[in-house]
Amino acid sequence: MAGSRLDPIDRKILAELQADGRMTNVELAKRVGISAPPCLRRVRTLEEQGFIRGYHAEVDARALGFEVQVFAMVGLNSQAEADLSAFEDRCRAWPLVRECHMLNGEVDFMLKCVAPDLSSFQSFLTGALLTAPNVASVKTSLVIRDAKDDPGVPFDVLEERLSVEA
Repeated sequence: MAGSRLDPIDRKILAELQADGRMTNVELAKRVGISAPPCLRRVRTLEEQGFIRGYHAEVDARALGFEVQVFAMVGLNSQAEADLSAFEDRCRAWPLVRECHMLNGEVDFMLKCVAPDLSSFQSFLTGALLTAPNVASVKTSLVIRDAKDDPGVPFDVLEERLSVEA
C-alpha cells in the first residue's frame, strides 16, 4: 500500500497540512513532535515525491457569486483512448468545469461545474458541452446544498489500516 511507504511522522505531517496548509513550519514541527529543520526537510521531500501536490485556499463559491453548482454525467460515443483524452483536454479548458472524473459503468465522465447563475450554466451546457465532439448524452443534477465537502483523504482510516497490517 502506498501510504505504508511513509513513516508515522510523514503521515502526521500530511494530515496536519491537509487540515491547515497555512501553519508555519515551527507550528507543524511542534504538532508532529520533531524540531523545525528536519520537519522542513520532510515537507520538501514529500513535495518532491508528489505526496503534496500544492497548497490552496478554500474559497466560498457562493460568496463570490457562483450560486449554481451542477454535476453533469456525460456519456461518450467512443471510449477509444484518443477520444477519452480529447474530452479530458476539453474539460480542462472549460472554466466552469472544476472537476472531471472518468468513471466505470453507465456514465463515462462526471463533471462538477460551478456557474454564477442558471442561465450561465445553460449557455455552457447547450453551447459547449452538448455540442462537443463525441458527446452522446448529458444528464445534469443541480446541487441543492452541501452536507459534506472534506478535502483530501481520511488519515485516521489509513492509520487504522496500517496498524492492523503491522
